[in-house]
Amino acid sequence: MTYDSIPARLFARAKSHPDQPAYHVRGADGWVARSYGEYANQVRRAAKALIALGCEPGHTVSILGFNRPEWVILDVASMAAGGAPAGIYTTCSAKEVQFIIDHAASPVVLIENKEQWAKIHAERAKLPRLRHVVFMGNEKVDDPLCLTWEEFLAKGAAIPDKRLDDEVDNTSPDDLATVIYTSGTTGPPKAVVLTHENLAWTAGIAVKITGITPADCALSYLPLSHIAEQMFSVHVPITSGASIYFAESIERVPDNLKEVQPTIFFGVPRIWEKFNDGVRAKMADATGAKKAILAFARATGTAMAAVRGAGKRPGALLALRYALASKLVFSKLKPALGLGRARICVTGAAPISRQILEFFASLDVIVLEVYGQSEGSGPTSFNLPDRFRFGTVGPALEGVDVKIADDGEILLRGPNVFAG
Repeated sequence: MTYDSIPARLFARAKSHPDQPAYHVRGADGWVARSYGEYANQVRRAAKALIALGCEPGHTVSILGFNRPEWVILDVASMAAGGAPAGIYTTCSAKEVQFIIDHAASPVVLIENKEQWAKIHAERAKLPRLRHVVFMGNEKVDDPLCLTWEEFLAKGAAIPDKRLDDEVDNTSPDDLATVIYTSGTTGPPKAVVLTHENLAWTAGIAVKITGITPADCALSYLPLSHIAEQMFSVHVPITSGASIYFAESIERVPDNLKEVQPTIFFGVPRIWEKFNDGVRAKMADATGAKKAILAFARATGTAMAAVRGAGKRPGALLALRYALASKLVFSKLKPALGLGRARICVTGAAPISRQILEFFASLDVIVLEVYGQSEGSGPTSFNLPDRFRFGTVGPALEGVDVKIADDGEILLRGPNVFAG
């Protein structure tokens, strides 16, 4: 029986809902959707290309670039072919890129552009196992190592579908699925090895907690080399059927956010701090009746958040106040941020001020703080949409045991804990 891995889930969804939107990219005339059927076909082609290039089970494929379809396609394709992706931050130096590619023993590397190619080219003498460098687009470099994306996909044309299907069918829960490189505070980056069970279980529990459905969508813009963004952009969408919008660039995120109005939004504390500064600056200009209306709306939002956080329903008077505040303030302010449809907002990866969380709650934007680490496949604890408390990171995930050791070390046990 086929294990319920992330690639298996993608192929199953493509069969049951082939026309469901999977991801969107920004074109000259607006956002263009690609279906789960197309997504799965692209993953199959990429996985067969990896097999054709000699990638054996247990191999890794390093990926270096900003968020775009080719990133997630090769991520899942690596797993489908029996291997694992190893993401590299775009900000890494040439020496750091060389270290990760060499440490991961990747025969194939996917890169975004010539800027990233320059890093590999500078250190290629120290990469004896590197055989192919694939560009995400059709940028050409006159070097025998380099392939365009289409040239790469064409390599797998002769590989039969059954060869790939057998590889997916033979996947076991404890097989290597992905390698996350974390910042080495006292040396080079450290590798965190996650299994198929780690990813599949964590994505499943995240969907259960948040209630994410095919009607939901998110904006992909944070580094995909981080396990949190991989969960939000790859594993959770495939598990739930939600769709992703790929930001055009980090500079275009504010504009893309306003265009997309995602229902799910994950922002590290620095993002929320910038939102906080911008909104407060504009609110400071309010005077007279406008200032009074804002004060009324914020008081109402704060009261509503207290009720919701306790898992209760608002009384008739608060419900009436909330409806009025929504019409006068919230319905205008939230779309201006790009959060007009957001029903789940999350923050993590670093501490955030409780005052910032309370400020957004007063504007009817509930930001759920979570705690986790790469070694725990992302989340360890999670404030729930219907029960949350600001200044905390919520209860441990169902099925995960957390203990604080005498020396203050946080101890974890559960299906999300890494293999080593």
